[in-house]
Amino acid sequence: MQDHPVARLIAAADDAINAGDFDRLMDFYAEDAVLVVRPGLNACGKAQIRQAFSAVSAHFNHSLQVSQDALHILHNGATALALARTRLRADTLDEACRDATYVFAQDQDGAWRCAIDNAYGHRLLEEPSV
Repeated sequence: MQDHPVARLIAAADDAINAGDFDRLMDFYAEDAVLVVRPGLNACGKAQIRQAFSAVSAHFNHSLQVSQDALHILHNGATALALARTRLRADTLDEACRDATYVFAQDQDGAWRCAIDNAYGHRLLEEPSV
């Protein structure tokens, strides 16, 4: 699955997060994308998503590093679901691993964009909403 265009996008998004390049990261998202910041708190649209990444990065003293230990992509037409084992590291964070889910849509020009970014995966079912 690593040769799937969505897999390459996820790797590029991780690189942008790790570099703190949130302007480049916004190319990864659809205009109306949703990012689960934490259970009960979503960022909607590129402006809120960029603000959320900036705040998260600052919270971790700009040391956040993201990678994918495993990735599986289910693809049908112009929609793809990516299931990932996401690893998070930071100076002020014990290493964490999350089973993330991402939904991608292909636009009219054929470019893939993340429509839903849920690093918490099914944990949303277990966490109380804020």
